[in-house]
Amino acid sequence: MALSGRRLALLLGLGIGCRANEPATVDRPPLPARVAQAIDAPSLLADITMLASDSFLGRGPGTPGEDRTVEFLEREFRSIGLEPGNPDGTFIQKVPLVGITPDPTTELTVAKGSQRRTLRFKSDVVAWTKHVTDSVSIANSELVFVGYGVEAPEFEWDDYKGADLAGKTLVMLVNDPPLADSTQFGGKAMTYYGRWTYKYEQGMRHRAAAVLIVHETGPAGYPFVVVQGKTGEQFDLVTPDKNLNRSAIEGWITLDQAKALFSMAGQPFDQLQAKAATRDFAPVSLGLTASMTIKNRLRTVDSRNVVAKLPGGDPQRRDEYVVYTAHWDHFGIGDKVDGDSIYNGALDNASGTAALLSLARALKKLDPAPKRSILFLAVTAEEQGLLGSQYYSVTPLYPLAKTLANINIDGLNLDGRTKDVTVIGLGASELDDLVTAAAAGQQRVIRGDPEPEKGYYYRSDHFNFAKQGVPALYAESGIEYLGQPADFGIKARERYVAEDYHKPSDEVKPTWDLAGAVEDIQMLATVGVWVANGAKFPEWRPGSEFRAIRENQLGR
Repeated sequence: MALSGRRLALLLGLGIGCRANEPATVDRPPLPARVAQAIDAPSLLADITMLASDSFLGRGPGTPGEDRTVEFLEREFRSIGLEPGNPDGTFIQKVPLVGITPDPTTELTVAKGSQRRTLRFKSDVVAWTKHVTDSVSIANSELVFVGYGVEAPEFEWDDYKGADLAGKTLVMLVNDPPLADSTQFGGKAMTYYGRWTYKYEQGMRHRAAAVLIVHETGPAGYPFVVVQGKTGEQFDLVTPDKNLNRSAIEGWITLDQAKALFSMAGQPFDQLQAKAATRDFAPVSLGLTASMTIKNRLRTVDSRNVVAKLPGGDPQRRDEYVVYTAHWDHFGIGDKVDGDSIYNGALDNASGTAALLSLARALKKLDPAPKRSILFLAVTAEEQGLLGSQYYSVTPLYPLAKTLANINIDGLNLDGRTKDVTVIGLGASELDDLVTAAAAGQQRVIRGDPEPEKGYYYRSDHFNFAKQGVPALYAESGIEYLGQPADFGIKARERYVAEDYHKPSDEVKPTWDLAGAVEDIQMLATVGVWVANGAKFPEWRPGSEFRAIRENQLGR
């Protein structure tokens, strides 16, 4: 949760645009023309086309596709003239991962006395384990409905009410409780309490045997077919305890199966769902038991973050950093859809990785160089749970206390120029002032997330920097397209999620218009240079949950 519920609702839920009150100033000059012009559509398209080509095999971590991706990025950074970003003299930060592939023949059996209901893997239930072990099992584990699975003292909300849930299987609803009161949680906007990662963390805290989230397309922000993409190999960071502190089984069940199970328990789903949206809710034992065994194939992988450095020009400040991030990975080769099994990830996130290269080429042309150093960090395993950026954030190559900001790029605007720019988490930090001024220099405005209920603030790599206290900026496409109908932008988003998101069809399209992407990259280049040359570190706004972390980090 980036902001208080009231403030988040005002800034994000209402989607209010903001306009800079002042043009560029002496300390915030526009990019020199030669720098801005180095960010161009033909180069951008060439890099996206290369990264999203079938020869890169969908850029899956731990595959030959990773090797080709890393080799390409390292070669490009070298050709640009950047220094290796790792102090050991390489462009590589190794990220130790474990790959866990579940046996797809497994089933979830739910019983009530002599009654049995079997949920088929993938079609009815998608489940896995993060335990680094050959197999895990739950046997006759009591099913308990825990509503939204939220414990939020600041909102006087507790779905657990002190219940002992050790060894039990928790069934949870996705997203936050849907409350009309916008001062609670994020109003329309999802908070971290609504993210599936939080819900599995809750299972760990309560020593549950398993956690099953009921999938609903609207509250989740994506259809069940996206969840079904998690039936193959999944990665996690290698931990000393082999992740044995987590629940043995984590997963999702379809809404139809959830309703059938609740009916089997004699508990109408709709009634319990409505009760879960109140503070009075307490855990409900469904009188059912769950059994499941998942057998795994295991492998360990040293995946790679690729990092390049543009050294700062000021000897007194070059040991301070601005970090641009984009994730290079996608899903590799998976199930065939319409005859295609390569998940190319052209928009997600070959486009963002190509933007990182465009930024590097452009900013290398600055003369003089920015006062502080700039890192270009292409991270691995974002699609596996933000793992590459998580690893960097907890084992940074350069101190986070000397990292002024993270600027993250996860998908570009590929549909043309816009009047506006979307800032995910608008209102969280002083970086908003800079992006507002940079956008104003392009005669554009900024606005909050038009779909805050989907929780995008918690779904990309900037979040790991924010959790460690570093102010982080995540800007996306605007929604007001020049020369297009008012609903063009929202419809384009909806069409992408329905047709291409995490599917083999996310490929380079002949209909793309990269003019808006070029403007967005130029804007982010401007912000990064202003931070690198600024008189002070950007700060979190009062009320941000990350402010205290940062102040402690900086010794304030």
